[in-house]
Amino acid sequence: MTRRLPARVRRDPARVRRDPARVRRLPVRLPANRKVRCGLFILLALVLVAAFGPLLVGHVLGQSPTRLHAGGTLEPPSGGHWLGTTSSGQDVLAQLVAGTRTSLLVGLVGGTIATVLAVLLGVLSGYSTGRSGAGLTAFVNIFLVIPGLPLLILVAGYTRGRGGWLTVAVIIGLTSWAGGARAKRAQTLSLRGRDFVTAATYSGESRARVLLIEVVPHLAPVIASTFLFSVVGSIAAEAGLDFIGAGHAGTVSWGTMLYWVQSQGALQSGAWWWFLPPGLCIALVGTAAGLINFGVDELADPRLRARAGTGSAAGRSRRTGGLTPEKAR
Repeated sequence: MTRRLPARVRRDPARVRRDPARVRRLPVRLPANRKVRCGLFILLALVLVAAFGPLLVGHVLGQSPTRLHAGGTLEPPSGGHWLGTTSSGQDVLAQLVAGTRTSLLVGLVGGTIATVLAVLLGVLSGYSTGRSGAGLTAFVNIFLVIPGLPLLILVAGYTRGRGGWLTVAVIIGLTSWAGGARAKRAQTLSLRGRDFVTAATYSGESRARVLLIEVVPHLAPVIASTFLFSVVGSIAAEAGLDFIGAGHAGTVSWGTMLYWVQSQGALQSGAWWWFLPPGLCIALVGTAAGLINFGVDELADPRLRARAGTGSAAGRSRRTGGLTPEKAR
C-alpha cells in the first residue's frame, strides 16, 4: 500500500521538490509509449550488432564472413561456430553480423532518399496551384503508376557490380518515393485550407516559411511513418534483389545469405541455422518499425491516446477490484 503525502505537500508542489525523501516516494512514469520503447530497443540492438559485431567476431572469435573452409561443411551450431557453417565452410555468425551492417546501411540510405523525395514533391505538389501544381502532381502520378519492382530490377541489373551496396541503396531510394509523395500531397491539400495556413499566407509570410513552419510540422507523424516503412522496404528490396541474383554479389548482406541458401539447397538439406537467422533479422526490423509506428500514432492522435488511457485505467481498476486509487490506498 502506498503512503499518501501530507496535505501541505500536495498543496505546495515546491515543497516536494525541496524534500528529496518525498520525491523518491512519488510514482515515476516514463512519458514514452511502451510500443515505441520496445521497437527502439530492437532497433538499438541491431544497430549495436552492426557497429560492434564485426570487431567482436573478427578479433575475439577469429572468424571472417568471406573465409572459406573455416570449418566443416554444413556443421550445426557448436562451440567453435555459434551459428554453424555454410556449404563452403564459412561461419554463419560472421556472415550474419556483416550482413546486418550492410542491410541496415542500405535501409537507412534508401529510406532517407525516398522520404526526402516524398516529402519534397508531395508537399510542393499539394500546396502549389496552377500549372506548377498540376505539373508536379502529374510527375508524381507518372512515377506512381510505373511498376517499381521491374524498374528496380532493370536498373540494378544494369549497374550490377558498380558501387556496391551504396549504388543499390540509391537506386532503391530513387524508385520507391512515389507512394509516400502521394500520401503527403493528400495531407497537404487538407492543411492548405486551414485557418492558420491562410492567416500565415495573408500576413506576408513567404511560401518556404509557410511550408516549413506551418505545414511540415503537422505532417510529422506521417513523415515518421513513411521513413520507418521506407527503411523496411529498402531492406526488403535489397534482400529481394540479392535473392534473385540481381544485387551486388561481392557484398555480404541478409539478401546474399538467402541467395546462397536457395542456390546451395540449404532448405532441402535442413540446414536451419543458415536460412533462419537472416529471415528472423528481416522480420525483427519490420516488427520494430511497426511497433514504433503504432506508438507514434497513439502519441499523435488524441483519440488513440484516450483509448489507450482508457484501457490502462480499466486494467488498473481490475487489479484494484474496482476501487479508485484513493480508496485502494
